[in-house]
Amino acid sequence: MSWDATDFAILRALSTDATLSAGALGRDLGLSQPATWRRIKRLQDEGVLAGRRVDLDAEALGFGVTVFLGVKLATKGRVSLEDFERAVTAIPEVQTVQHVLGLYDYRLRVVARDLSDFERVLRRRIMTLPGVGDVEANVLLSEERLAGPL
Repeated sequence: MSWDATDFAILRALSTDATLSAGALGRDLGLSQPATWRRIKRLQDEGVLAGRRVDLDAEALGFGVTVFLGVKLATKGRVSLEDFERAVTAIPEVQTVQHVLGLYDYRLRVVARDLSDFERVLRRRIMTLPGVGDVEANVLLSEERLAGPL
């Protein structure tokens, strides 16, 4: 698994715009479409390129509030982590579930239409999950997306 400057250029380009075709990407990098496609396929096969996705604008879709929740499980012995994860991932407003080490057991990214909608999601869905103990909420004010280490 050795990657060269061209492989990293492909990764940088696709991380910026996952919709780029192999032909368009090849033209930008001075490669043929088949050569670019083979490199992309190799990066996928090696697990470096794990998938492609489109980032949706939550606010444009009517979700004006994003909240990060720290969740500490109250009864780890009685409720398995898998039970909690299965239940929390079934909540549509929960965008990400991260099992973390530290003060909390999980970090959730939750979107809602507004604060009253978030309160409804918190009270009726999240606080009723198996094993939920302490919860800390942090409302997102702004977000900057960084390109990453490539």
